[in-house]
Amino acid sequence: MYVAVKGGEAAINNAHRLLADRRRGDRSLPSVTIEQIVEQLGLAVDRVMAEASLFDRALAALAVRQSRGDMIEAIFLLRAYRTTLPRFGSSVPVDTAAMKVERRVSATYKDLPGGQLLGPTFDYTHRLLDPSLLTDEPVDEPERRDTPEEHIMRVSDILAHEGLIEPDGEFSEDHQAGDITREPMEFPMSRDLRLQALARGDEGFLLALGYSTQRGYGRNHPFVGEIRIGEVEIEIEVAELGFAVSLGRIQVTECQMVNQFKGSSKAPPQFTRGYGLVFGQSERKAMSMSLVDRALRAEELGEDITAPAQDEEFVISHSDNVQATGFVEHLKLPHYVDFQAELALVRKMRSDIEAARNGGNGVKGGLQEAAE
Repeated sequence: MYVAVKGGEAAINNAHRLLADRRRGDRSLPSVTIEQIVEQLGLAVDRVMAEASLFDRALAALAVRQSRGDMIEAIFLLRAYRTTLPRFGSSVPVDTAAMKVERRVSATYKDLPGGQLLGPTFDYTHRLLDPSLLTDEPVDEPERRDTPEEHIMRVSDILAHEGLIEPDGEFSEDHQAGDITREPMEFPMSRDLRLQALARGDEGFLLALGYSTQRGYGRNHPFVGEIRIGEVEIEIEVAELGFAVSLGRIQVTECQMVNQFKGSSKAPPQFTRGYGLVFGQSERKAMSMSLVDRALRAEELGEDITAPAQDEEFVISHSDNVQATGFVEHLKLPHYVDFQAELALVRKMRSDIEAARNGGNGVKGGLQEAAE
């Protein structure tokens, strides 16, 4: 049990003033604006939105600015704000097949319907610092092609047409999606709840777990079936109208990972799926999420659970960086009483050991004298 410690209010206020001073920095330089963060630090904004489970670029940028660029602190701030918002309803499932695609790549097919769209990516850049970014030099406008929007079929649909990949998971008509932000977690979890947890899980943690599955800790032999980034339409059903109404479009990153499966008594040899869907442009997170999703399906597919990435309770219980931060950083808070108790215990044990040694030496000395 933790008890609030009284006192220190002046010191805390001064610490807040110092934090505000350090956040503002050199007054001779212009203050960074929310618009600048949104437009020029977009990937940081996207990560904060994804792991806070709130799609709002301006608020995410505000959190980044307020936290001085500390991503986990920014995520914590935005999540705390999210808890104050009313819930009007649930959107209908988004149709990523109808995505307005900006980037779409596949590692399984070179030539595929719709083509490969490289989009904005670091994949082909040299990891060399660019001195031109030290100054505000003009940037060329990107080339655009004037082509009508077309439906771009998924790579998984190509494999499904031949029956080479498991079907997409489907729920019954009356299925009610759970909400891990409102309901306590219980294990085992259904896949939709696991995906919710992974979508707001820490990118670094999922990246490490995804990496582990490729090094033998999870029996994953993955291929990137497809990564696509683009805008999807969000709709909500209005009971009074009897049909779905569009709320607008948001940017998401989707990853379909294709994995081997040798088959079982219930299913023939075929490819299986790992899935990732994240707010904004976040390929690393979506790929890591899809690798871990597939690893967590081990029991469902009759595979042995031998690695951390396959342990549902371990993964889900430790993937949330806000919870992890709270548990680790609470160690900075006063633990004076606890430590003094531990200190007294260690001193008592040392004293008992020393007394036992001295007593033993006394008996040994007496025996030596008697022998002489």
